[in-house]
Amino acid sequence: MKTNPKLEAIEDWVIREALGQPDIAEMFSGFCERLVAAGIPVERAMLSWATLHPLVEAESVLWRSGREAELAQYRHDEEDTEDWLKSPIRAVLEARETRLRRHLSGANAATDDFPILTTLKADGFTDYLILSTPFELPTAADFGPSGILVTWATRAEGGFSDDDIEGLDYLQIRLALACRSTIQSRIARTLAETYLGARAGSRVLSGLIRHGDGERLDAVIFYSDLRGSTALADRLAPDVYMAHLNAYFDATARTVMAHGGEVLDFIGDAVLAVFPIEAGGFDAAVSRALRAADAVLVQIERAQAATEHPLHCGIALSSGDVMFGNIGIPERLTFSVIGRTVNAAARIEAMTKTLGRPLLVTADIAAFAPHAFTPLGRFQLAGFGEEVELHAPV
Repeated sequence: MKTNPKLEAIEDWVIREALGQPDIAEMFSGFCERLVAAGIPVERAMLSWATLHPLVEAESVLWRSGREAELAQYRHDEEDTEDWLKSPIRAVLEARETRLRRHLSGANAATDDFPILTTLKADGFTDYLILSTPFELPTAADFGPSGILVTWATRAEGGFSDDDIEGLDYLQIRLALACRSTIQSRIARTLAETYLGARAGSRVLSGLIRHGDGERLDAVIFYSDLRGSTALADRLAPDVYMAHLNAYFDATARTVMAHGGEVLDFIGDAVLAVFPIEAGGFDAAVSRALRAADAVLVQIERAQAATEHPLHCGIALSSGDVMFGNIGIPERLTFSVIGRTVNAAARIEAMTKTLGRPLLVTADIAAFAPHAFTPLGRFQLAGFGEEVELHAPV
């Protein structure tokens, strides 16, 4: 390619972007705007990539001249739309091609094979180009191989020139380098937050990875356990039991997160979550935890109505000082909470079976809403020297 100082400036910029942690939508917008400034008449472009995410199979950024870039996500459980089934992007992915070009004006115009091209032609576009740049990253998608795929469109008379396409070819490889770095970082954060929780994942990614790294934390602890799970696991087929267990987790863990709690661990069929006592103080954390507990019991009832198998749980809330950090051995760590408050929550939850109450809380938590709770007495918890006063909803 002939030396072009404007394209070299874009190359230098995008490589510097690859060295940082740019927002991918902002980076793509900046890239497209620089192409236009360099004389490549791009007016519409879409960047797409497959990712590794428990919910999302692929993502894309749509850039149009004069508009804010739009980030879209495509979930694993979404049905294929008619637009996708007739998309030129899908055709390129399935054929494992690296490019597709359609002239939208003049004697060589070809728009019949993909409906999007008819739409673009009606909007005044004259040329449409897809360039695929593969690279190796893990994905869990049927979207296609890892890498980036970019569609480029212009309204310029005669479409893209040979020099324009040569410039796009040259620069997209550099863009792919920056995208690979950014996508890899997004995947790492997603996996850390999915498997460790948002708070723990953030701390691990910030460098708290050594054995014993952590912090002391005042928090309300939420602990929930599924009733009769051993008998169900023995009676049900493994896939049926797994679906039943996930219905329970959906009713508990998802609800806790929706109320501002962070799920730290799934201990067999138990859920351990934390409501940190932070800016809003003790009352704010307790309020969130109590609303979450009430909502969990409602969701459990709804889930029970939808299944023929028994679905019940016990919930305990306790509060106090915990250690939040890495435990285990250097070769195999987990990020969780430990301490008296956590142990108390587990022991109190066990008392829900003895006392026949689905929700039990300690006295300090009940004091937040005294008219909503009734004292049940003081009880000896296994492993604790002093009796603990327990309360249940009225």
